[in-house]
Amino acid sequence: MASASTIKTWYVVHKWTSLICTAFLLIICLTGLPLVFHHEIEHWLDDGKPLSDVPAGTPRANFDKLVAQARSMYPAEVVDYLSFDPDEPQAFVGMAKKPGDGLASGHAVRMDARTGDVLLDGPLYSQDRFSFMGIMLSLHVDLFASLPGELFLGFMGLLFCVAIVSGVVLYGPFMKKLEFGTVRASRSTRLKWLDLHNLLGIVTLVWAFVVGLTGVVNELSTPLFRLWQSTELVGILEPYKGQGIPAELASVQSAADTARQAMPGTEISFIAFPGNAYGSPHHYLVWMRGDTPLTSRLNTPVLVDGATGALTTVARMPWYLTALELSRPLHFGDYGGMPLKIIWALLDLITIVVLVSGLYLWLARRRATEARIADLMRKHEAAAAAQRTPA
Repeated sequence: MASASTIKTWYVVHKWTSLICTAFLLIICLTGLPLVFHHEIEHWLDDGKPLSDVPAGTPRANFDKLVAQARSMYPAEVVDYLSFDPDEPQAFVGMAKKPGDGLASGHAVRMDARTGDVLLDGPLYSQDRFSFMGIMLSLHVDLFASLPGELFLGFMGLLFCVAIVSGVVLYGPFMKKLEFGTVRASRSTRLKWLDLHNLLGIVTLVWAFVVGLTGVVNELSTPLFRLWQSTELVGILEPYKGQGIPAELASVQSAADTARQAMPGTEISFIAFPGNAYGSPHHYLVWMRGDTPLTSRLNTPVLVDGATGALTTVARMPWYLTALELSRPLHFGDYGGMPLKIIWALLDLITIVVLVSGLYLWLARRRATEARIADLMRKHEAAAAAQRTPA
């Protein structure tokens, strides 16, 4: 059995880690609700043209056709990337004013991946930071503060995980005299909310810890990708050091075919063109994903020479990027269809109740403490006054 001093230490840890992260966790939970249903909300808010009515099973159009269509719309710009929607037959051709400038000036031409028909031209919700979904994503990921915001929210997520662990340690000693699930509704409001806080916290324990921990990992995505770029990718690109973007690019379709031959049984999810800020100045960086429920979340980059279309190498992902890729579906709950999304949303709402009730309990305890101190002061002053009054 833990000693009184040990329990007191864990109580202090739980109180302060919870208090420090509560406001930011509330922002994350509130913005996380629409992000769980981002696919459905995007459809609802979408003002683009509908997909073409073509027979089921129609294959993707030639990639060169998709790129040529976007180039014809913006002849003064460069192609930054070619991306494919994993759920619908849609392709996104990213355009930028100059190579490597996609983050600042980029926009995407959305097309029917089978016919090449243009459906919408403009920023994706993740790029348009002032659309509804863009605001939700920015608040959830970095509070509109880019990398410093990501790291700050990652630290808040780490404090949340510590608060969960300390809450588990305290649950036994504080609830040992009560049956599991007891809520003393007939007692004071504060006691009732304390029981409810403890019950909801322990019920959502595993989910909250997994989502909190994977959230911390996701907030490290930028430095982790930069680490990979500055270490392993630099080694791969060493023979091409000093070479710029090829004057004439090889066919993107031939680059895609080369990547498919190098990794049979996989699908293309993203192609970064030479000069892309997250790629190579000399190569197509073709990201391949698996075709099973698990491997579809794992992406492997294939480097294809941008001038010749020949295979350079298959760059196997380091363990930390594999962990990052696996953490994303666990965090957002978007891998099991609508039933899992509803479960994620309900657990998110319960977590909001836990956070708010924890804040209420702290405020109520503080008011009660202040009231006791004020009462003691009044009694002390009354006693002092009585002593000064002559008999």
